[in-house]
Amino acid sequence: MRRHELNTHFDWKPTRGPYRILSEAQARQYDEQGYFLLEGAFTAQELADVRAAIDPLEEAYEALLREKHGGRQFINKADAITFTVHLVARSAALKAFSRHRVFSDLCHDIMGPGARLYWDQAVYKKPGNPEEFPWHQDNGYTFMDPQQYLTCWVPLTDATLDNGCPWVAPGLHLGGTLAHEPTKLGLQCVDDPPETVAVPARAGDVVVFSSLTPHRTGPNLTAETRRSYILQYAPDGVVAHDPFSGETRPANDPERQYFVDA
Repeated sequence: MRRHELNTHFDWKPTRGPYRILSEAQARQYDEQGYFLLEGAFTAQELADVRAAIDPLEEAYEALLREKHGGRQFINKADAITFTVHLVARSAALKAFSRHRVFSDLCHDIMGPGARLYWDQAVYKKPGNPEEFPWHQDNGYTFMDPQQYLTCWVPLTDATLDNGCPWVAPGLHLGGTLAHEPTKLGLQCVDDPPETVAVPARAGDVVVFSSLTPHRTGPNLTAETRRSYILQYAPDGVVAHDPFSGETRPANDPERQYFVDA
């Protein structure tokens, strides 16, 4: 494992109480292992409303993949896996969900006041997809400074070992961003981590992990689509380093990178 070329110095910033939503055990697990599972965060009706908002947008994007891109674009592949991004800019319901008290409380407890939504995307892994999404850190795709931000992985249907639940590599977040190499399925920072943990989650839970926690998802060997909605939050003032142009820009687009913590 090598450090990312922009990761010249990194010190993990631990959580600090008093906490709004975290238990002491969850805060300790997040700091030491880089993740925890928050169970029963959302009601069945809340999830139904989110699915109803996402499904037509995902269907339209998959149709576009077929019609304009030959079924594949970057890491998106029709009938296998889709990443439908920036949904809050197109849906008032999803914008409201991104500001849910659960998320604002998590941001407050993990990053302090003044957090912004950084990124949102629906990831739908289609039935019978044997491909595994490789080990990566979220900060490996677009290097952010500071490097440490928050990912909330929300299963919209139960995420199981059979349909592609997340796996994490605990403890590796403490070194900051690792170098990533391209594969046909996405960027990869490590091939065989020393320790791995599966994190099955029910619809309504949240898999909470750091932008620096290496993670992957397994294949979907079932007959149903595994649906998830991923929301990422960063402290105000974070700067993104564009991996293609090398330019830097503040992550403060008012349409989709707004403040969420009161």
